[in-house]
Amino acid sequence: MALPALIPVLGQASLDTRFFVDDGLWRKAPMLTGQSSCGPLPDVKNVLVTGGEGFIASWLVRHLVIKYPEYNVVSFDKLDYCSSLNNSRMLEGRPNFHFFHGDVKSDKDVLRCLRKYDIDTVFHLAAHTHVDLSFGNSYNFTKTNVLGTHILLESAIAVGTIKRFYHVSTDEVYGEVEKDAADLTEQSSLWPTNPYAASKAAAEDYVTAYVKSFRLPAVIVRLNNVYGPHQRKKPLWIHGDGQHTRRYLFAGDAADAFDTILHRGEIGQIYNVDSRDEISNLDLAGKLLAAFHVKDTAGCIEHTRDRPFNDRRYAVDGTKLRQLGWKQSVSFEEGLAMTVDWYKEFSSWWGSIDAILSPFPVVNGDSIMVATLKADRAAEHAQAVSNGNGLFVKGEEAIVGAKDELTALKLPGPGELDAQQMPGGKKRKTGQMA
Repeated sequence: MALPALIPVLGQASLDTRFFVDDGLWRKAPMLTGQSSCGPLPDVKNVLVTGGEGFIASWLVRHLVIKYPEYNVVSFDKLDYCSSLNNSRMLEGRPNFHFFHGDVKSDKDVLRCLRKYDIDTVFHLAAHTHVDLSFGNSYNFTKTNVLGTHILLESAIAVGTIKRFYHVSTDEVYGEVEKDAADLTEQSSLWPTNPYAASKAAAEDYVTAYVKSFRLPAVIVRLNNVYGPHQRKKPLWIHGDGQHTRRYLFAGDAADAFDTILHRGEIGQIYNVDSRDEISNLDLAGKLLAAFHVKDTAGCIEHTRDRPFNDRRYAVDGTKLRQLGWKQSVSFEEGLAMTVDWYKEFSSWWGSIDAILSPFPVVNGDSIMVATLKADRAAEHAQAVSNGNGLFVKGEEAIVGAKDELTALKLPGPGELDAQQMPGGKKRKTGQMA
């Protein structure tokens, strides 16, 4: 399967240049979406996608905008390191696409957006997802993934217009699956083993509570690892021996899964989105280098000390979703080839992100909390002097200064961690919390 041809871009782009450097690259990129289209629902008018400029969410945004012109789609994003306005730039000028610069941790931003666009359907994908970072900066994962979800839920109840709320989670909430164990279903117990997975499991609990307490019409979606064009490129660091296995799903198939769940799924349900393509991290690195025709593969792979705890395997059963008509359409070989072709063509899509790519950066938690609190106070001050359009007009220097202080904390590089910094990760036994 080859990359699709270009779809004409309508109108003139108008995104704020403070958050976007327009080098014209987006004009050359193909419009990537899923393949399915189930037909519009009469009571879906205005769809909010949080984290809409990130990797997976941007696939959903493009898919809904192109496949369903009847829907108004709002991409809500704070524009963090893992998002790029390039991901939706080609949609500018389309009458059913809108971008809102906001933070899910801000009830003012969330409420303003929900009310401005009269949102009736929410896809919540905004989250901190870099597992390595969660070992050294878990506070921010709790704030974004748990508090951010809580604020969005409370705001949904407050506006009273939400008919569908889709909370996107991860298969990591189930914890490690033994090699010969059966795939886990939606009814399996949750045993998260790292701070990221714990924050996502906690967020799910909030969603479930709001379904029970306030009759919120919600659905939980648990994804495998998703890959494809529009994802950030990263160096080939391998944790430990590299024999940990993961299942990979092409981003277009993930977009199709969201489409199927929206149009055919049942409110109040949980759906696993699975993949049959399971591969070890080391084998994946080898395939990726081979796709780029790199002969010295050993010289391009760097093994690092393993995470404090690293699940050897995840495996979920997606039968429930497949019964709705969804299927995995793109094989791993096809998807990898498409991804490599995209990066060869658009290698400058992302800027440098070296500062956040240290493997499991375990640092002093107290220092992180102090810097985080300073950043929060600066943000609150800036919000107080905002001009009301969702963009800071004053106080920006204070925010930048506080964030610089946070960034300045030295994150250890490959092999720099002392053994004393590595909390032991004992494998849990069935029925035990630790």
